[in-house]
Amino acid sequence: MKVSELRKLYEQGIRNFAGVDLSGADLRGVMLIEVNLTGANLMGANFSRAFLTKSDLSGANLNWANLNFAKLSDAKLVETDLTKANLSGAFMVKSKLPRAKLSGTNLSHANLRGANLWGANLCSANLHKINFREANLSGVDLSWANLYEARLSGAKLYGACLNSVNLSKSFLKEVDLSGVDLEGVNLAESRLSGAILEGANLTAANLEKARLRGVNLRGAELTRANLVGASLEEANLTGAILRKTDLRDANLNEANLSGANFEDAELGGTILEPSNEPLVHQINFQTQFAI
Repeated sequence: MKVSELRKLYEQGIRNFAGVDLSGADLRGVMLIEVNLTGANLMGANFSRAFLTKSDLSGANLNWANLNFAKLSDAKLVETDLTKANLSGAFMVKSKLPRAKLSGTNLSHANLRGANLWGANLCSANLHKINFREANLSGVDLSWANLYEARLSGAKLYGACLNSVNLSKSFLKEVDLSGVDLEGVNLAESRLSGAILEGANLTAANLEKARLRGVNLRGAELTRANLVGASLEEANLTGAILRKTDLRDANLNEANLSGANFEDAELGGTILEPSNEPLVHQINFQTQFAI
């Protein structure tokens, strides 16, 4: 179908364009609100700054498509193929993307607040400064994704794959990451105040200068983690494993350290309030460094 024909039919009130072939089409700034584009071939199409609010693009092929700054709020993109598409700056509030293919996609500065991405594939995607607040990221594959300065406060990450993801300087306040595998993840200077990391695997994770005030790290695995200069005031570290963990200059004021294991940890310059002194006999320090 030609773009001119599409525009003419839309102006006549036609909204059903299911299965249409618009591969490589120039649709910059096009107004296609509430249209049906399910199963359409839109590979390489240019939808830059287009208005696709409340449209249904489920099952469509948007491989390599340009959707930068496109308006896709409340849009349906169920199982849509957006591999290596450009969605930088896209407005996708409350969009529905269950099982969507987004590997290698550029979503930097995109707004997906409250979006549903259950089971989506975001492997190696560029998510720099993305807004994922209150989004459903359950079961999402975020392996090797760049989430630098991303906003994920209130997001649901149950069962998400975060292998080697970059979450430095990200906002994760009050996020539930219970039992999540975060081994080797970069969380440097991230904001995790009030987050739940109970039983999480943070082996060799980088949490340098991270803000962890009031975080629940009960039973968490933090062996060889980097917590240099981290703020852990009022954190719950009951039964946490911190073997060979670097806690130099970290702030543990009023933290609950009952039963925590600090064997061979680096604690030079670590701040420990006197309120924790009665717990010292319950803690396995066995450290070769002085507090």
